[in-house]
Amino acid sequence: MQIKQIRNATIIVEYADKKFLIDPMLAEKGTYPAFPNTIRQDQRNPIVNLPISVEQIINVDAVILTHLHLDHFDEAAQKILPKDIKMFVQNEEEAKEVRNVGFQDVEVLQEDTVFEGIQLAKTKGEHGRGEELLKLMGKVCGVVFKHSSEKTLYVAGDTVWYEGVQEELDTHTPDIIIVNGGDNQIPKFGSLIMGKEDIYEVYKAAPDAKVIVVHMEAVNHWGLSREELKDFMKEKEMDSRVLVPDDGESYTF
Repeated sequence: MQIKQIRNATIIVEYADKKFLIDPMLAEKGTYPAFPNTIRQDQRNPIVNLPISVEQIINVDAVILTHLHLDHFDEAAQKILPKDIKMFVQNEEEAKEVRNVGFQDVEVLQEDTVFEGIQLAKTKGEHGRGEELLKLMGKVCGVVFKHSSEKTLYVAGDTVWYEGVQEELDTHTPDIIIVNGGDNQIPKFGSLIMGKEDIYEVYKAAPDAKVIVVHMEAVNHWGLSREELKDFMKEKEMDSRVLVPDDGESYTF
């Protein structure tokens, strides 16, 4: 498989000869206002450019949306993506929203979805901690890829470390794990996705897996930089199994 970090949570996964685009945020730098009630209100989103052309990004077989927040499925993606492309979403409510913006081939991910011989399993996630914040942020999911010719891949999505992630690791024993690890925050509530301690928990819970950290330094409310994470990784001796890609960087497994 090949995993290419695009920007934020947007990645391209080449798996069993098929290409998947996950959580496309395709707007040009500075298109949208800063997320309200967060830090860096002077920075418009996204705060960095795409590393490759939109045409290259959308040349895929299917799109997976872990949820519909702006930084995972923006207005640019809604306009640019071909309306007949295969779209996977987390529930029927979001399928309806995606159909309403013109997409014709929308499927709700299950725990036993199959696409072109590839098994796709929807996984649990919690977009922050505490009842009030979880209600505000809404439902999210991740996805596990399985195929006889490939290692097992777990894309965790916008979740913090909690028992649900441990359960998914126990169920699927992935070889490769992609986590959203920018520690993006709403000051009143705290972390919305994984910070460095959460990433350390994933690292410890999956001792045979490689961990790739994405969703970093791309939208205004990020809380953890690549540099700070790499320093933490050295301190904890995590370097050999944790990868922190720059935008545009790829890994092959």
